Amino acid sequence: MPFLTRRALLAGTASGAALPLMTGIAVAAPVAVPDARTRAPVSLSLNGQTHNLDLDSRTTLLDVLREHVGLTGTKKGCDHGQCGACTVHINGKTALSCLTLAHAAAGKDVKTIEGLGTQDKLHPMQEAFIRHDAFQCGYCTPGQIMSAVACIDRGAAENRGSIREFMSGNICRCAAYPNIVDAIVDARQRTES
Repeated sequence: MPFLTRRALLAGTASGAALPLMTGIAVAAPVAVPDARTRAPVSLSLNGQTHNLDLDSRTTLLDVLREHVGLTGTKKGCDHGQCGACTVHINGKTALSCLTLAHAAAGKDVKTIEGLGTQDKLHPMQEAFIRHDAFQCGYCTPGQIMSAVACIDRGAAENRGSIREFMSGNICRCAAYPNIVDAIVDARQRTES
């Protein structure tokens, strides 16, 4: 069997494509492929406020929060759902907003770090993070706090081991993990009192 070189393959392919043109055979026009970037209206409830938007159907919730609505507290870390910096609550459960399409959040209650507390009255978890210096550089803090609130709400803050297990989906580049666990223990104790 003769060996086919790359050059021979390309030459054969080119001549095969040109053959209909040389012989006068009509070639069908290319089929138009529909544009996958379809826009559609979506209504999102973000921190109790309704936002009516017209979005590309592929837009993530994270991009809506940051680029369309101006809620920049939720961070874009890895953009692959591995670091937890984009954690939000959807109907009271944690969700990675970088992996959630905005249209999938329509009709659901979305809460971001901006919806937890105010500058005048912080959420107990936010206060605990400050008391225990659990934020260091601060980049992962919004996602850490959103997961920490869920940790207590779901009853997963029974002990330090269960807290670490629950929080394992959130990466802290500064390695403030002991401080984060301390903050969660503190917030749990203060909210139970």
